Amino acid sequence: MENKLLIDAIYINDSGGKILLDYLLLELEKSGRKCIYLLDKRVEGNVDFLQNTANEVYFLEGSLYKRHLFYLKHKDRFASVLCFGDLPPSVKLKAKVFTYLQSDLYIKVPKDSSLKFRFLFFLKQTVLRFLCKNSDFWMLQTETISRNFRNKFNVAEDKLMLMPFYPPFRKERIMVREKDSFVFVSNAVPHKNHLRLINAFCKFFDNEKRGKLTVTVDPVYQNLISLIQEKQNLGYPIVNLGFVEREKLAEVYSASEFLVYPSLAESFGLAILEAIDCGCKVIGADLPYLYAVCKPSLTFNPLDEDSIAKTLSLSLKTTLQPSLSKTENEIEKLLKTL
Repeated sequence: MENKLLIDAIYINDSGGKILLDYLLLELEKSGRKCIYLLDKRVEGNVDFLQNTANEVYFLEGSLYKRHLFYLKHKDRFASVLCFGDLPPSVKLKAKVFTYLQSDLYIKVPKDSSLKFRFLFFLKQTVLRFLCKNSDFWMLQTETISRNFRNKFNVAEDKLMLMPFYPPFRKERIMVREKDSFVFVSNAVPHKNHLRLINAFCKFFDNEKRGKLTVTVDPVYQNLISLIQEKQNLGYPIVNLGFVEREKLAEVYSASEFLVYPSLAESFGLAILEAIDCGCKVIGADLPYLYAVCKPSLTFNPLDEDSIAKTLSLSLKTTLQPSLSKTENEIEKLLKTL
């Protein structure tokens, strides 16, 4: 057995997971640890910091079969393994295996999800349950997720580790914060709840005649793009920035007064911590994931457009307390554990 650490991130290619992965890999590179990186082929052109690495890097398509073949070929080379994309290895290894759970959709799918989406995650839950025995320890991001995961998959408490981490922002520019401005930084998969947010913002604007909503919806979500354009044509002040590189996100947050966060499911909610770090007040869904990472300034029922609209109005008429983070960056603890 070689004394190497495998980072298996074959299912991570975008959004918050990619931000955390980049941060982890950069810290491992600085540490000098001998590693093998198994990465999603879709990020091959987006990890420039690994160009001159002394470590081995493999880019594969994110399929169960190709991942299984990789483990069969290399299984005796690792002293420890971090599966960074929710699923343990498909084979039992001699190495110590840690699995980092990033999606709480494996635990519970939002009630109003489509039948297709619910069936997809039923299959994923089944695969995860089958592979559970191949992980020695599980790393979770919050107490809430840890408790729910333990109950759902019947994992012993001594196999669970709380290990939240996130890259700190470098805030180099002083931005002028726009009054009555709301921002929602997220991709636009259905459970992020953009549709209700946009409709609720328009109701809010009809009543208040002030405010601005900024979103970051990629053009690939064409139905949502069409809705945004329709609302813009009707005079609603909705700005879509599209995908924003993380280096520029601090400016986006710092220019906004409020983060509005209507997501129906989160394991962590990286954007919440980023926004608080940049001075935004958080107005979010009245769901356990929000309280697990912060003390928000206001909350609403994310399934009720009227509740969202009324809460946006309340935010302009009330002196709100600043939102407070409850989460520490445990990157050093994570590196030592591995």
